[in-house]
Amino acid sequence: MLYDLARKALFTTDPEVAHELSMEGLRVAHSLGATRLMCRARSQPVSCMGLEFPNPVGVAPGLDKNGDYFEALGGLGFGFVEIGTITPRPQPGNPKPRVFRLTQAQAMINRLGFNNKGVDHLVRQVKKRQFKGVLGINIGKNFDTPNENAVDDYLHCFEKVYPYADYITINISSPNTKNLRDLQGEQELDRLLGRINERREELADASGHRVPVALKVAPDLENDALPAVAQTVDHHRIDAVIATNTTISRDEVKGMQHAEETGGLSGAPLKPRADAVLSALRELLPGNIAMIGVGGITTGQDAVDKLELGADLVQFYTGMVYRGPELLNECLKAIAKRSSE
Repeated sequence: MLYDLARKALFTTDPEVAHELSMEGLRVAHSLGATRLMCRARSQPVSCMGLEFPNPVGVAPGLDKNGDYFEALGGLGFGFVEIGTITPRPQPGNPKPRVFRLTQAQAMINRLGFNNKGVDHLVRQVKKRQFKGVLGINIGKNFDTPNENAVDDYLHCFEKVYPYADYITINISSPNTKNLRDLQGEQELDRLLGRINERREELADASGHRVPVALKVAPDLENDALPAVAQTVDHHRIDAVIATNTTISRDEVKGMQHAEETGGLSGAPLKPRADAVLSALRELLPGNIAMIGVGGITTGQDAVDKLELGADLVQFYTGMVYRGPELLNECLKAIAKRSSE
């Protein structure tokens, strides 16, 4: 109810301004201990990627790009929070306006372009961590790094965050950095994941601690490309696949205001394709590789649907914009009901 009132005010402002206001408000509320009043999460432990999650519902990256708010988000009761996408150097992202609401569809379009304060800022924030849940860190490349040198950017971020991340996500699926999705090609993906896994094993040997790695894929991959992705993930011993990022398709929102804006579409209209990719990859991947379902979760049943399709964990972002913290409570309640049946 409180969020419904706040949303009415927030939705009268620019989406990026509303985001900043809401996250700062959440940070203040957490510092005052108020997030505990919003949290009705019960313990629903899940083992995944060799980690113990307090519950299977997490925050998707983008809500906290720089590690400035993960403590407050964790205070709401999420089992895990994934922060980023982070790049080696700070970058402003694409020109504004670059975020658009499609309210009637419970959707958003963004073309932010990995705007962030850089990996060093994020590491400084994470070093102060008190959050007891699982913390994932999502890494990418700078916009002006050519794809032939992209591996260097990923390795730079990977090495920086390795000591502080519970798991690390390789993001090659955003539609808002030019040519980034080309890294999902068979040869490009093989080279990238090979180098990442090689460096991971070196760091694990040196530290005695092996950090799980996840790969985030696009919903717009052609069906015939999925077997190669699955094979490459398995070959390089990647621990999880996150399905999916935002879509460039507009089939579900044709004719709506802002539907023709460029960028990635998220929210309810993304769910059918995200679910299809999740289901297909679950069938293609061996059981030891986890699946994280994201895309289109706006109700508790949406979260259950992804678990039924083979996800071990679920995440949302746009659903949080439209539903607020109540969506987390609804998802956990629906998942608990499924488990008891």
